[in-house]
Amino acid sequence: MHKNVGEAVEAARKLEEQVQDSPVEVVICAPFTSLSALSALGLTKVKLGAQNMYFEDQGAFTGEISPVMLLDVGCEYVILGHSERRQIFKEDDELINKKVLKALSSGLKPILCVGETLEERRAGKTEDVVVTQTTRGLAGVAPEQLTQVVIAYEPVWAIGTGEYCNADDANQTIGRIRQTLAELFGAELAQQVRIQYGGSVKPENIKEFMEQPEIDGALVGGASLAANSFAAIVHF
Repeated sequence: MHKNVGEAVEAARKLEEQVQDSPVEVVICAPFTSLSALSALGLTKVKLGAQNMYFEDQGAFTGEISPVMLLDVGCEYVILGHSERRQIFKEDDELINKKVLKALSSGLKPILCVGETLEERRAGKTEDVVVTQTTRGLAGVAPEQLTQVVIAYEPVWAIGTGEYCNADDANQTIGRIRQTLAELFGAELAQQVRIQYGGSVKPENIKEFMEQPEIDGALVGGASLAANSFAAIVHF
């Protein structure tokens, strides 16, 4: 929940200039209030996503945003099941799954977030948590839809805290997520799914994550608020 419309436009313009020549796919998932203005910029390199959505096209769901609305303002991606949605707003796997299915049927690419709390980590439940969240979050997804899904492993205890998961540990957990995909959809499709790491990703630590064989990208939080630091992560 950062940046008014003018600030978002300025940051997006700067980012577009700085990452224009990068082979990396770059997406801004901005607050709903800024999406129309960002779409009007006609960005060619930077794509747009939303931070959440509801699983109906329209109706009496005060305060919610539909996939139809997101498509209308130029979104290609939508983050679903972010840890803050799970922790603060009590969204469960069933609700998140409905959103994933609706995003896919509407033509949006869901970024499905999974990850454990500090208590779950200390109890040795990391793998159980991410396997369960991945399995339930993708229930009913057809094999031909899977490559439109991005998964982001974001340990809850590492988000916005300045703490981050050891790169080897993150790689092992993401490998377990990919193994789960292989069990559900087959090894070939599992290898095609982009699985990101998220949790206090910064220019200073991006390299160690990207050197890991299972990690395909990053879901960047605080470090994305300044175009220069976001671009530095893209160009690591």
